[in-house]
Amino acid sequence: MTVLTGPRPRAFLPAVAAIATAGGTAAALHYARLGLTLSHYDARGHLIVARRVFDSITPGWQQFGAVWLPLPHLLNAIPVQLDLLYRTGASGVAISVVSFAIAATAIAAIVLRLTASVVAAGVAAAVFVLNPNVLYLQATPMTEPLLLALLTLGVALLIRDLPPSFARVQGVVLALACLTRYEAWPVTYLAIVLAGFAWLRQGRPVSATLRRFGTVALYPTLALILFAIVSRVVVGRWFVSGDFFVPENKALGAPSVAVDEIAWGVRQLSGAVVTWMAAAGAVAMLATGAVRRSDSASLVPLALAATALVPLAAFVDGHPFRIRYMVPLIAFEATAVGCGVGLLRRIPRARWDVVAAVIAAGVAAYEVRPLDSEAPMVVEAQWDRPNVAARAQVTACLAGRDRHDKIMASMGSLGHYMQEASRAGFELRDFLHEGNGDIWLAALDDPRPFAGWILIEEKAEGGDMLAKLAREHPAFLTGYSRVCEAAGLALYQRQNLILSVKR
Repeated sequence: MTVLTGPRPRAFLPAVAAIATAGGTAAALHYARLGLTLSHYDARGHLIVARRVFDSITPGWQQFGAVWLPLPHLLNAIPVQLDLLYRTGASGVAISVVSFAIAATAIAAIVLRLTASVVAAGVAAAVFVLNPNVLYLQATPMTEPLLLALLTLGVALLIRDLPPSFARVQGVVLALACLTRYEAWPVTYLAIVLAGFAWLRQGRPVSATLRRFGTVALYPTLALILFAIVSRVVVGRWFVSGDFFVPENKALGAPSVAVDEIAWGVRQLSGAVVTWMAAAGAVAMLATGAVRRSDSASLVPLALAATALVPLAAFVDGHPFRIRYMVPLIAFEATAVGCGVGLLRRIPRARWDVVAAVIAAGVAAYEVRPLDSEAPMVVEAQWDRPNVAARAQVTACLAGRDRHDKIMASMGSLGHYMQEASRAGFELRDFLHEGNGDIWLAALDDPRPFAGWILIEEKAEGGDMLAKLAREHPAFLTGYSRVCEAAGLALYQRQNLILSVKR
């Protein structure tokens, strides 16, 4: 694929990687000192999905089957069997920091390849690396950093004129992205289509183009088929698209409202001026790629904007608004800002890219501040923090239980509590949850033979599935007594246990 060429100092991209790694590590240590590494409930949730592969009533590969895609948990499954790494999330953080550095380097490589401007590539990397919301997420075991690493790396590989044998490498990278988060699905196929279109515009034979990008598309397609089969075997459905949230978004059934929510979220994450600069850069990339055949590769990174399609669909379905779902768009913004700056290099008689880079860097420094304690993602991650101390009362109520008696709880709503309870010595095998398959299904009909305790989330999002079951079928709790409650949690104990204690 023909793209712009120019001087590429050998030390530049390694320097970006080194700076991002050092900065990411420092940010991770900073948030660890503040006690925010696991403050987001999903950070703890991802740890338990990885842990339960071995630590479970029913251990095995089936524990990967759930709403979440498997790659992040597969990478972390062995490390989190060490209690220290499970309780602190350190291994997940390490994966995130490395992913952060890969994403920053890949963004710089994309801009450098398309504009031949080191200055523009540096600005793009800076817009990404200095964003406090990205810095916070890469300091946690969340899955967004790994997603961004694989997507940006995949795009960086697609715009390079690599030998045919590298089509497999390109396909595998994108397949791994598709096994990380759902946002990768539309991005992957749009990027492949745009890359194939660029080849055709540059005079490549149709047959060669189809062979090349058909090979690339084969790997993510196989990955999605494999995921669907696993989902069918484990949870009984090819794809779980709902039933794990209560529809409460004002965008329910209103796509225009959902678009407004996404646009508002992006402005909150990056600042209004940076967002407009990214929009201008995207227009420049589109115009350049559409007008000049030799620059058709400029169209490929536009596929990164397709990460917005998943939150768009979710919000229209009524999924509660979460600003975290817009964070992947920051990688697109950074790439667009960098390309917009770099394309100004073509204006003769002056280094307009340098002028624009200085302006962009100044605006970014003003609008986004690294380690900002009021950054939207940092604030959102602490929503559950006030409940931690209150939930400790429930944990204390469980302290005297017989270790052979299981605690029935929905992992979908209380996974974060299960990880939290590990600090009090609880293992995941102490809990009976959805991942236990037929045992869980049998317990939904009659929990008494299987669970000495039942833990129910009664308030968050209208209550969890057990709360709903108890409301609709009061006999579900027959034989159990309510013994403890705190922070929306209610703990029930099987009555025969109470009688044995009294004797």
